[in-house]
Amino acid sequence: MRIGVPREHRPGERLVAATPRTVAQLVDLGYDVVVESGAGDLAHLADDAYVEAGASVTDTAGAWSADVVTAVNPPEPDDVARLRPGATLISMLSPASRPALVEQLRAQEVTAMALDAVPRISRAQSLDVLSTLSNVAGYRAVVEAATEYGAMFGGQVTAAGKTPPADVFVIGAGVAGLAALGTAASLGAQVRAFDVRPEVGEQIESMGATFVQAAQAQQEVSSDGYASALTEEQEALTRTMYAEESARADVVITTALVRGSAPTTITAEMVAGMRPGSVIVDLAASGGGNCELTVPGERVVTENGVVIIGATDLTSRMPQHTAQLLGTNIVHLMALLTPEKDGELTLDLEDVVQRGMTVTHAGETLWPPPPVQVSAAPVTEPAEETPPPVDPAAQAHAAQEAKERRSRRNLVGGALAAVLLILALSYSPPDVVGHATVLVLATIVGYYVISQVSHSLHTPLMAQTNAISGIIIVGALLQIGSDNLLVTILACVAATVASINIFGGFAVAYRMLAMFRKDA
Repeated sequence: MRIGVPREHRPGERLVAATPRTVAQLVDLGYDVVVESGAGDLAHLADDAYVEAGASVTDTAGAWSADVVTAVNPPEPDDVARLRPGATLISMLSPASRPALVEQLRAQEVTAMALDAVPRISRAQSLDVLSTLSNVAGYRAVVEAATEYGAMFGGQVTAAGKTPPADVFVIGAGVAGLAALGTAASLGAQVRAFDVRPEVGEQIESMGATFVQAAQAQQEVSSDGYASALTEEQEALTRTMYAEESARADVVITTALVRGSAPTTITAEMVAGMRPGSVIVDLAASGGGNCELTVPGERVVTENGVVIIGATDLTSRMPQHTAQLLGTNIVHLMALLTPEKDGELTLDLEDVVQRGMTVTHAGETLWPPPPVQVSAAPVTEPAEETPPPVDPAAQAHAAQEAKERRSRRNLVGGALAAVLLILALSYSPPDVVGHATVLVLATIVGYYVISQVSHSLHTPLMAQTNAISGIIIVGALLQIGSDNLLVTILACVAATVASINIFGGFAVAYRMLAMFRKDA
């Protein structure tokens, strides 16, 4: 079968659905690949590179008449008309908001698979184009903010003085939000982030940001990985928190997009309270914008000097990496659709991933797909029977008695061991008594020496091994003056090895601690 890669004709679009590297992977799956001439020009991918990867260069009609057509954006009516009946179209389709396109694809008897409808399950993560684009958009949002912001993100200390780091506030900790806060933190900014889903707090902190705690404004752990609508009380609490955070921030990045709809998180009043020169990057501009003053696709400067970026083409501004990542998502999908790697596409509607992406097939509309059972919430363990209430006083008394019994057993056991040791030494040769005395003294002195070392200089494991080494050194030093040559040699070897262990351990610990010093 033949895969066609047409050129994207949407104004300003620089992406392409396949790169020379992903074309080679499609060829390895057994497909013939044809690429429309100039499809990769705006991503700096020449036609010759596609040819070297195993593809053929064709015209627009040739690309759209292939058995399988893969594109980035939803096709125009003229493009759909170029598809032959029975062909397979793989692209972003936005089927929920484009009923006319879905009907045209059905009438054309096209098998249409929406890249923006990949089910959110672990097995489908490698196909998730939306996550790919969100990750790039989050990174680019920080780049755009740093360009507009009139100062450096990271604090500087120079001979002329020092400058404070930028304060960045990120709303939403999805893929785009995490990418944005991670990038901002890597540039040295002080980053704070908020999400209505409390379970993402650890993810925020793992990226080097501070999780803004607003417990009453947050939801319970979500069951599907998406944030749901807030109550009126929660909305009021979040508005108060957003007003406080935006007023102190130099850069605000908003990412709240719930199933294509952008709720308002930053009002005009909040923008008026921000400092002149502050920057807002609205990643939800395609859905109308999270900021009340956002104009999709435009840069706006408010009366108080706040810059609002409503760009909807952030991913296209980084075409090389974005095209490569998007093309890799498509390769993973084609590998799923080609289990035999023989260049023959096999659609399995029993597979929840393939079924969830399929919009039309064989003249039928299959959208919306049946729900996929997923859960982002922790599994709830079966409820156990509630034990009968316990009297705290009785419980404390029982614990005290158990402690006293353990103490008596330890005392009796220690006394018996001491008696047995004394009896054994009483009937032992003088040499044995001397060696036993050395062992006891070495144990006491070695343990005492190592125990005086600060715990911050060694781990518990090192403490144990160093204590043993200390015992060995003390015992060896006492035995070096022995009349027996063999004993003296063994004592010297033991002292040397134990010293290497102790000093080597502390040297390694010192180097590890130096890694965490800011002035290192």
